[in-house]
Amino acid sequence: MRLKFFANAVCLAFACLFIAVPANAQGVIVPIICEARPCRPIPRPRPIPLPNALPVKSIKLDTRIVGQVATTHVEQVFRNDTPYTLEGIYFFPIPETASIIEFAIWENGKKLVGEVRTREEARRIYDEIVRRQRDPGLLEYAGKDLFQASIFPIPPNSDKKLELTFSQVLKAESGTAAYRYPLGTGRNLWRRPQTNEEILRTTPPQNFGTISGKIEIVGKQALRNIYSPSHQIDVARKGETSVTISFETNSNDNDFQLFYGLSNNDFGMSLLTYREPGKDGYFLLMLSPKDSVTESEFVSKDIVFVLDTSGSMADEGKMEKARSALLFGIRGLREGDRYNVINFAGEEHLMESRMISANASGKKRGEDFVLKLQPNGGTNINDALRAAMRQFDSTDRPKMLVFMTDGLPTVGESNVEKIIQNSKETKVEGLRMFTFGVGYDVNTQLLDRLAAENSGTAEYIEPKENLEVKVSAFFTKVNSPVLTDLELDFGSVQTDLMYPRKFTDIFKGSQLTVIGRYKNASDIEKVTLRLQGKTGKENRTFNYSNIDFPLRADKNDFLPRLWATRRVGWLVEQIRSNGENKELRDEIVDLGTRYGIV
Repeated sequence: MRLKFFANAVCLAFACLFIAVPANAQGVIVPIICEARPCRPIPRPRPIPLPNALPVKSIKLDTRIVGQVATTHVEQVFRNDTPYTLEGIYFFPIPETASIIEFAIWENGKKLVGEVRTREEARRIYDEIVRRQRDPGLLEYAGKDLFQASIFPIPPNSDKKLELTFSQVLKAESGTAAYRYPLGTGRNLWRRPQTNEEILRTTPPQNFGTISGKIEIVGKQALRNIYSPSHQIDVARKGETSVTISFETNSNDNDFQLFYGLSNNDFGMSLLTYREPGKDGYFLLMLSPKDSVTESEFVSKDIVFVLDTSGSMADEGKMEKARSALLFGIRGLREGDRYNVINFAGEEHLMESRMISANASGKKRGEDFVLKLQPNGGTNINDALRAAMRQFDSTDRPKMLVFMTDGLPTVGESNVEKIIQNSKETKVEGLRMFTFGVGYDVNTQLLDRLAAENSGTAEYIEPKENLEVKVSAFFTKVNSPVLTDLELDFGSVQTDLMYPRKFTDIFKGSQLTVIGRYKNASDIEKVTLRLQGKTGKENRTFNYSNIDFPLRADKNDFLPRLWATRRVGWLVEQIRSNGENKELRDEIVDLGTRYGIV
């Protein structure tokens, strides 16, 4: 017996008329004019052309994953901007192993929920509803992992909201589970071959509004290495075994993809691979520490905060926001940490001649200093950096320099190459530099190179972004270093062109993501990967056994393009740092062509 889904709506007779219309993957409504049942033939020519698919006003995704069972609730709002009452066929691609829990249509502010029926019963009820001239909706399986429903009525110049809930069991391989929600890979619902002219004529881009999602994961094992190759995500942890992920976008170019590791180790490891026969393989390796790190496991550090207080920082409240962020960073320091604060404009000013302890009295000294800072003067980046680097000694403590500026060097040395060279001559071994550029007037080449050559990261904050929130989030992370001086040993695996080229330290709540290629001529099975690093002065080693690098791996086909994107980014940085190079430029063009990188 084949089951169908019955709601307060729908006409199977129209399915055969519209199965030849293309649909994007996230669910679409394909419309026709239908003022009353039965639908009359569409007038020729149409007074106003109908869109091939109704514009999507919004998509709201709410998913809860318990163990490896995911329950997804999606709310889609479509817009009928035509002057006609429409009937539409709604298509939605369901994962092959998923089962529908509920389908609902909103009508006049009321949610109309359907029931599961047999094909015969659904048809009988539909015929009865048509005779009564009521509004029907029927969800029908329309081929492998694709469902369809006919929706009537869709009033003119109005919204139509649909809700769908389904569940599925997620697969986990090598300790990594994967979740995907269809947005962009799409399918064409054609029952016959298309010509190029037909594709161009009948598949215009679909208009989209806001797409937002919340995914809550609850498990028995610790959740590690949470990663999305498709979207920028925010991750909020609730202990070791619970996490909430959120995202928002206005683009449906890619399906939403999420990977997360399941591990109770101190450092969880997740590995994804992809390889076509006869070609190089690609891998994505993710490492993250446990969330419940004790105070004794943190490494005491030395940190210098360098803040631009030139006159331009008075604009748009940047000084107040930077001051609040810096106070947050000072207050978050641990008892064993040491720090100093340097502000600069035309010249640099040190809070203290050397670093002080981050105890209660030391923090109070820093707070008083920061609260008195006022913006004025030019921007002498060179001297400020050199003064900051002289603060560090040759001990084994982690060394961090946080540098915030909103402008270009205007006082003293202004040549980028000379500033870089001066910083190289002054810095001590093991220094990590983290740069923040505020606004549009910063020298991104300078900040990028300072961060890259000092094993740090560069962040940029647009004028409308909340500087305080972004910098405070960064301070929360770097205040808790867990493992430094990282090294990875892949054993017998022949790796190639891995990125990043230098591994950054691992902090609480962060993760290390490494992408690269592997070139072995045979299957590599049950190899042991080794992670080495330091916790303070203590050397630590973590072994991960039974890891496979296969000759053929069909899943994770996003990896080649992701690797190529990282490779292109590295090549562009080499050109920016060292000047134009035909060989590098040609490789960038080749990678862009082969992997479809814009």
